[in-house]
Amino acid sequence: SMINKRLKDVLFTDQWSEVCMERLSPFGYVTSQRMQGLLLLVFAKYFHLPFLRGVQTETTRTGLGGYWGNKGGVSARMSVFGHTICFLNCHLPAHMENSEQRMEDFESILQQQQFEGQAATGVLDHDVVFWFGDLNFRIDDLDMQVVKSAIDNNKFPMLWEKDQLNMAKDSETVLEGFQEGPLKFSPTYKFDVGTNTYDTSGKKRKPAWTDRILWRLRATAPAGAVLVTQHCYRSHMEYTVSDHKPVSSIFTLQVRLNRFPYKVDIPLVTLIVEDEWNSIADAIAKFKMAPNYARSSWDWIGLYKVGFKHHKDYVGYVWAKQEEADFHRQEHQVIWMCSGDFILGYYSNNMSTLVGVTEPFQVIITLALLS
Repeated sequence: SMINKRLKDVLFTDQWSEVCMERLSPFGYVTSQRMQGLLLLVFAKYFHLPFLRGVQTETTRTGLGGYWGNKGGVSARMSVFGHTICFLNCHLPAHMENSEQRMEDFESILQQQQFEGQAATGVLDHDVVFWFGDLNFRIDDLDMQVVKSAIDNNKFPMLWEKDQLNMAKDSETVLEGFQEGPLKFSPTYKFDVGTNTYDTSGKKRKPAWTDRILWRLRATAPAGAVLVTQHCYRSHMEYTVSDHKPVSSIFTLQVRLNRFPYKVDIPLVTLIVEDEWNSIADAIAKFKMAPNYARSSWDWIGLYKVGFKHHKDYVGYVWAKQEEADFHRQEHQVIWMCSGDFILGYYSNNMSTLVGVTEPFQVIITLALLS
């Protein structure tokens, strides 16, 4: 939250983004949003990209009365196989006595984060919401020695009852429907940096589960439209670079595809290319449009290096032209010349997203790009 760090954030890419992109973007990438120390990265396998539509991100500052981004929320929303999903990462106010302020900031974030041109305009309008981050809720009433003794003896249930977030669920309407897996791991805050020892500084902050992952299914969603299963919810004690311990969770989402309006399991555009391009004759992409696809004369096919980060992060592109004589044909050809490991993506101008992608393929020969 320091001024010099804020300036550094503006001028340079943060190391977390660089490392995550380096490791994960070769397998697929969707979007990211960053606000000072808050970072949200969303990745998806390449073959899912045509079914992720309406991607939007938002930021809300709540620090210093809404002028500073050390506290607040960043989000990413999208339609996934026809179902709306929102990821919301929050950093809420600190300190034991600020439980009500945390709830006020959360409600403010929900009110301010509105998305354009979508059926789900607010965060809680989505079929599934994942809410997570340094939510900063503490353990009330119990003194330090009682809390540490409960931790040492794995008596977590007695701490759950005094957890501010758990207690707020019984009284705060905005938390209705939010679910969380059992906190079967030790509180993740606050540690002496470089150790697994709880705070020994003069402040001696009481241990707490500040770092949380919750989810919510929209109450009015059709029964069985989306099923969320949590497989694991844990901390990672081996990391000692922070006074917090990281928390992770693995979920499975099962979405209904076989009934309108959830029939979003066939790409609007199917691209077909050879597995390897060994000659100019191989450098041809065939694409076939679904009957209900509303094409635009501004649609284009982009050539992407494996690991691309944005639909405009192409090596080159050509317009997806459709000759008048081919109007009744749904299959068309585009000639490409390039080199390396690539993916082709069909960009829809009307939908502002990729609606068709190929599996990664390899080019054996060195060619020049024609457009």
